[in-house]
Amino acid sequence: MVDQEAPASTVAADLADERLLATHGIGGYGHLMWNRLRSGELGSLPVIVGLAIISIGFYTAEPRFLSSRSLVSITQFAAPVGIIALGIVLVLLLGEIDLSVGSVSGFASAVMAVTLLDQGQSMVVAMLAGILVGVAIGALYAVLYTKLGVPSFVFSLAGLLGFQGALLYVLGANGTRNLPSDSFLVDFTRFQFVTPTMSYVLVGATVVVFVLAQLWGIRQRTAAGLSAPSVTLVGVKAALLLVSLGLLTWYVNIDRGWTYIWVFFVVLVVLMDLVLRRTRWGRHVYAVGGNEEAARRSGIKVDRVYFSVFVACSTLAALGGLLAAGLQTSVSQASGTNDTNLTAIAAAVIGGTSLFGGRGSAYSAMLGIIVLQAIQTGLNLIGVDSSVRFMVTGGVLLLAVAIDSVSRRARSSSGRG
Repeated sequence: MVDQEAPASTVAADLADERLLATHGIGGYGHLMWNRLRSGELGSLPVIVGLAIISIGFYTAEPRFLSSRSLVSITQFAAPVGIIALGIVLVLLLGEIDLSVGSVSGFASAVMAVTLLDQGQSMVVAMLAGILVGVAIGALYAVLYTKLGVPSFVFSLAGLLGFQGALLYVLGANGTRNLPSDSFLVDFTRFQFVTPTMSYVLVGATVVVFVLAQLWGIRQRTAAGLSAPSVTLVGVKAALLLVSLGLLTWYVNIDRGWTYIWVFFVVLVVLMDLVLRRTRWGRHVYAVGGNEEAARRSGIKVDRVYFSVFVACSTLAALGGLLAAGLQTSVSQASGTNDTNLTAIAAAVIGGTSLFGGRGSAYSAMLGIIVLQAIQTGLNLIGVDSSVRFMVTGGVLLLAVAIDSVSRRARSSSGRG
């Protein structure tokens, strides 16, 4: 939470940024970035620098780490937990937490497997049943929070234990359910790869969406009488994005190319980012996370925001659980109950979402899960015991929170809230 005077000081800082851009144009953009870094506006820079260090370190120890096959595997296995982390980003933006996403993902996958195999329903019906489990759990959490005032830590901790028990109950004495190898879910998560031609089409479409979003933002700011980035700057960014995505796509196509499950995850991230930044609902989420009382006094339906976010988080957890089941080709008593909870939360925080609420983006989930999956893959390649992975992950998480705390104090002292 920020204090009551933070919004005014933040507006003043933003106006100073606008004057800088208006005075110096595209040349002032570098000064703007430097000023924001000095004032604690780090954005995704720490995680990007960390990912570069991790990549160089593991590549030095084992060159296979940066091979095309390794990158494809990292993205493929990162997607399911990344989707769960996307839901965690939403609740963290409100300054809340959900400790039960792993158990919810396992329970939803168990419902899906039992509906498919024991009840003889189609895969579509089974997956809908699993998704509805997530929707129902999110609605329950929202009622507990908004109507009864139960803290999110408490009801999600109860959910962690309760839905783990529900997983065991649904699976029964038979335990593991092996999904049919020819099912849509298994085929989609394990064996479907984007063709080279289609991959470059997707790169082009991504750049077009980026440019259109930037131009729309310029139009809105200009209409409101505010300074806006130049079209030239947008063109430079678009060119850099096109070259970087094109080269990366060419490299992964040396092996099998992008997996459909990863593309699906990226599409979810992009859509969530657009919703958070470009819609009234997204602005309300940030407002409630920044200062709930101020948001309430400004007319925002705070309870509705909490309800929608808790439902979205549990639904994304269920979806991630279904995709994880397809990737593993089975559902067992261990589904979602190992380190899924902590990995999803760690990914959101490491990716740059603040634990204090009001700051973060959908891309935090993607960046954070790539870091964690890269660490796991690198340690496996060099033959390090899995116990080290937990210690390294804990250290990275602690560092991310420490950076967030320091940058938060820097923002306060510089007048950016």
